[in-house]
Amino acid sequence: MAIIDTPQWKYLNRILSRKGPFADDDYDNEMQKTFLEHTKVFGAGGLGCEILKNLALSGFKDIHVIDMDTIDVSNLNRQFLFRASDVGKPKATVAASFVMSRVKGITITPYYGAIQDKDQDYYMQFKIIICGLDSVEARRWINATLVDMVDINRPESLKPLIDGGTEGFKGQSRVILPTLSSCYECSLDMLTPQTAVPICTLATIPRQPAHCVEWASILEWPRIFKDKKLDNDDPGHVQWIYEQALKRAQEFNISGVTYSLTQGVIKNIIPAIASTNAIIAASCCNEALKIATGANPFLNNYMMYTGDESVYTHTFEHEKKDGCPVCGDLASDYMVNPEWTLQEFIDRLKEKPEVQIKKPTMVTERRKLYYQGPPQLNEQTRPNLVKKMKDLVDNGEEIAITDPGLPFSLRLNVIFS
Repeated sequence: MAIIDTPQWKYLNRILSRKGPFADDDYDNEMQKTFLEHTKVFGAGGLGCEILKNLALSGFKDIHVIDMDTIDVSNLNRQFLFRASDVGKPKATVAASFVMSRVKGITITPYYGAIQDKDQDYYMQFKIIICGLDSVEARRWINATLVDMVDINRPESLKPLIDGGTEGFKGQSRVILPTLSSCYECSLDMLTPQTAVPICTLATIPRQPAHCVEWASILEWPRIFKDKKLDNDDPGHVQWIYEQALKRAQEFNISGVTYSLTQGVIKNIIPAIASTNAIIAASCCNEALKIATGANPFLNNYMMYTGDESVYTHTFEHEKKDGCPVCGDLASDYMVNPEWTLQEFIDRLKEKPEVQIKKPTMVTERRKLYYQGPPQLNEQTRPNLVKKMKDLVDNGEEIAITDPGLPFSLRLNVIFS
């Protein structure tokens, strides 16, 4: 007997036992009930807790969860699977134990570590993968891994990826069918670029409370403590930054500098909203249920939610990019001023939200442009950083770029402007 045939699941059974108007013609409600198994969840934080709870209450009976974090006191106000006695323990382990104690008949297997610790054979065992991650790098890695796993001769190698993310009162959920629909890499240019405040503003005319905090952390701390590095997790360091920022704010008649704001600015923390997490997690789990059972068509392929001024959602189909370095077949054209030095070229690439590199190694078919390591190659190629692009590459020549944060090789066609 399937788990959802028990009285505990009578309401879910009503959904799966009735063929909806949008279900496929060959929908078999008895067969679909057996598909609610082997689901993978990444992240057991604010979004992950909601996703785990929803999956468990939706009839999924074999769930694996990965999270590399431990529980902090600040998590307790919204990550409802945790208690004060859990502080310091792995999130994945505690979340799995709590949900299994409340929902009988399901198995949740936790793993305390990074998603990069596992190989393709491990991910091949699952039917659906759901991301509740707070890291662009981790999303890019699992996206590229799932695309690379697809074998056209083995349909079961295609693992649907459901991605959810929140940022304050805003959020998104999406369904990615590796190699068939647009992947995560295709939409990197939709990410909000980080805005930098000019140093002159911080040093002379701060206008916002955040400017005062940045002044204290970026300018005042190095001046006072010289080579001592600021530790964002040290309460003593944070308190010092807060006190200096408060004095600075009072000097310029700026209100709003608080200890929590200070923490948020120096750690680049975006406040988490419990209601946003609940809405996005619900969307992700609805898509998982539809994919697993075929009860209704799943999202095609992107949903955006905004709740800062009202409650608004918008869905659209994000198209594949031919030049996507993960799922595309072509190298992307990139406009380059031939007078740029290689260092300027690298710096401008780092500013591009659709590229997202940090420590790139660059080569062409003809030469090694720049290597981060090993030391011998770095020493050989470092002089190229001050050379002009026109002296290093030809117009239209392809550059292959690797980076520790990229699980793939980025290919760019240099087009001289």
